[in-house]
Amino acid sequence: MAKLDYYDVLGVERNASQDEIKSAYRKRAFEFHPDRNQDDPDAESKFKEAAEAYEVLGKAEKRQTYDHFGHEGMSGNGFSGFSSNEDIFGSFSDIFGEVFGFSSRGRGGANRPRAGSDLRYNLDISFREAAKGAEVEIQIPVEISCPTCDGSGSAPGTEPVTCSQCGGSGTMQQAQGFFRISVTCPQCRGVGQTIIDPCSECMGRGSVITDKELNVRIPAGVDNNSRLRLRGEGEGGINGGPPGDLYVVIRVEPDDTFARQGQNLILGREISFVEAALGHRLEVPTLDDPVKLDIPKGTQSGEVFRLRGLGLPHLGSAHEGDLLIEIKVKTPTRLNSRQEELLEEFANIEASKLTTKAKDFFKKAKDKVMGE
Repeated sequence: MAKLDYYDVLGVERNASQDEIKSAYRKRAFEFHPDRNQDDPDAESKFKEAAEAYEVLGKAEKRQTYDHFGHEGMSGNGFSGFSSNEDIFGSFSDIFGEVFGFSSRGRGGANRPRAGSDLRYNLDISFREAAKGAEVEIQIPVEISCPTCDGSGSAPGTEPVTCSQCGGSGTMQQAQGFFRISVTCPQCRGVGQTIIDPCSECMGRGSVITDKELNVRIPAGVDNNSRLRLRGEGEGGINGGPPGDLYVVIRVEPDDTFARQGQNLILGREISFVEAALGHRLEVPTLDDPVKLDIPKGTQSGEVFRLRGLGLPHLGSAHEGDLLIEIKVKTPTRLNSRQEELLEEFANIEASKLTTKAKDFFKKAKDKVMGE
């Protein structure tokens, strides 16, 4: 018998979104679930049809192949349908968890390989380490197989026994209304075995916690909350599953000299009002050696000078930020009599210049009026 079109099976249009396809599948799975339709011989086949349709349409690559080549394209795409309900539950743990309120681990999944959890490590580094990059050694607690019992959890010379409650299957049948579902055995937690004489070192866990040393390379230019990913350095996998990853989250300590604005460095420097008026050559620090900065005559307080390329490097780029120097003109608070005399003379000269300018202005204005 020819297979039905997958879009018709789920009752969606061919341009349906992935969310619409997922929602339609949930609806079909709930409607035709075999435990809910024990008196309907067609329910199981419809249940499998819906799961098969979602296995294809729920994945963008398979859906694209199906749209172009139909069912024939699926035969050469690593998918030939489901042979049993166990396959269906194993493939769609997220869907069935949402619809029926349980995890597919209860259906034989307790002993499947599972990836280890990702771990996080908060690392404090200095401003200079963030600016220049560094290699830092850290220690993280990791869970490893117990060396005393080789991970079995049983004392040396003893072995686990078959779980008396589930008979070694790791699962138990449980009724929920008109549903019959498989749940993880509460006695053996899905392992299928129980430990009679636990290992004295790991207390039956099969694993112990130890410190692991790692070298973390800090790239130049990192900032607060930058995350470095160390693949495979997280928690160990379960039942042969791959380990998780370790995420190192950076916190950069503030610097006594520089402030930071993105990849730019900010530096404040004070000069006297005389230096601001006459000009001055100022020595300023950088991340490397100090450099000279020429302050031009008449510089005002608050002016900012930019030294290009003396900031922090951009991550993944050869470009660097700039060093910004903000000038603050310092006004003296204590003057001797001679300094006051000179400043008064300076003020009189300035006033005279203003008076002369004013006279010139009014004379020019008068001449203009008279000329008209």
